[in-house]
Amino acid sequence: MSDGIGFEAPFLGLRPAAFDWIDGITASNTKDWFTEHRDQYDVEVKGPLLRLLEEAAAELGGTSKVFRQNRDVRFSKDKSPYKTNTYGVVTLSGHGTFGLYVSINREGVTAGTGMYDMAKDQLERFRVAVVDPESGPAFVEAAETVAKNGIALSGDALKTAPRGFPKDHPRIEYIRLKQVLLMSTLSRAKATDGRAALDHALQTWKNTQPVVSWLGAHVGPSQVPPEARRR
Repeated sequence: MSDGIGFEAPFLGLRPAAFDWIDGITASNTKDWFTEHRDQYDVEVKGPLLRLLEEAAAELGGTSKVFRQNRDVRFSKDKSPYKTNTYGVVTLSGHGTFGLYVSINREGVTAGTGMYDMAKDQLERFRVAVVDPESGPAFVEAAETVAKNGIALSGDALKTAPRGFPKDHPRIEYIRLKQVLLMSTLSRAKATDGRAALDHALQTWKNTQPVVSWLGAHVGPSQVPPEARRR
């Protein structure tokens, strides 16, 4: 765990064995397979990701965390016991609503940020700001700037306009969003080139700042208690 000041060990890179493990858990998602390959997971996947996040946290100012590999299957029809990607976040000081997400997955290394689970008050502020004649075009400009950096804005969206908003609004594709996600994936081949995965994560954070800054200014953290945040 990083304290935003230093880190225990430098990130030395990912090896192809990390993606071999990801392929394996995808093909054989069982407790027996995971137990048999636990050392490979610790050495090739979790360990390097933790060091990457710790170094990113030291660079950006924040704390790091790798999430459990086990899935919560209590309310899921899919009873596969393990996630098929390994991921973590850097929670950044002074960016309470945002963090840097990094995932090792079958495609490579994905890094990104955004607002994954907006509460109802955040959604309302977001939609009002997108409709606004000044802040709305500024959001589109920020999204286009981020897109030029190779990062597409995405997220789950309503099938039609939310109640109270016009269906024919010129920015309806954004008004319908329930999430604002900014993700970029580095291929497996490139991710195993030295410290490229760490560089990719840091550059992704830098490249997403136009939208992150807009969201911070016009949406911000939720102002309602967790039990009242249903949409």
